[in-house]
Amino acid sequence: MELIDTHCHLTDRAFAADRDEVIARAWASGLVGLVCVGYDLRSSRAALRLAGRDDRIRVAVGVHPHYAGEVLSGARAGLDAFVAELRGLARHPKVVAVGETGLDFFRDLSPRQAQRDVFRRHIAVAQELDLPLIVHDRDAHAETVGILRESYPVAGGHESAGSPDGRQPAGVMHCFSGDTHMAKACLELGFAISFAGPITYPKSDRGREVALAVPADRILIETDCPYLPPQAHRGRRNEPAYVGEVARELAGVRRTTPEEMASATAANARRVFQLG
Repeated sequence: MELIDTHCHLTDRAFAADRDEVIARAWASGLVGLVCVGYDLRSSRAALRLAGRDDRIRVAVGVHPHYAGEVLSGARAGLDAFVAELRGLARHPKVVAVGETGLDFFRDLSPRQAQRDVFRRHIAVAQELDLPLIVHDRDAHAETVGILRESYPVAGGHESAGSPDGRQPAGVMHCFSGDTHMAKACLELGFAISFAGPITYPKSDRGREVALAVPADRILIETDCPYLPPQAHRGRRNEPAYVGEVARELAGVRRTTPEEMASATAANARRVFQLG
């Protein structure tokens, strides 16, 4: 199968001891590319260094909502300084997206207003540089869509993976956890819907319902590793080599073959992230 993991965190300390071996297993399992996603500016810079060693690795730069409060309280406090650094990182030729960013009202590790402010700044940089946005949303569905609607126009339909005006796709709703109503709203804004390990869990009926409803050219797959391993690996560290299990689960839901699902999601990833 030809696979692309569109969201992994290979700079996480969980991979400190065997990162090279993890990457080697990814290629051996059939991956032809992956997007290493930053969760703060430090990890974003580390992801760029990692990508410099392998042309199959691309990068997304951004600050996860868990760390949004640090943007305002660090030594270089202030949104303006943060935006300047984010913009500089995002201009690197290996960067294919801005994020992950968004809202997390489940853990609330950063003040909610800080999450909102930092989210909006990511959107501004993504639109300025014409890059797709990678969105994290947990227990903040309505507000996440509301903030996106401030900046992304609603299209008349959602037949194509492109943005409403036909240019670069708006971005990705990563590890989607909403329902079909939210999925429809995100599709209308030009976003693709990405599925990860939770789609394989026995109780993920809502996720499988969404997966069946999303148009074929809007589906992406990811691991979000080292988090959220597929069912067969629950309780252990996740890694990119397991993304094929997500493809196989989606193939069963959508009544196609794993090979066809892998090929379709790889094609979607190339389009969304402008991968060579």
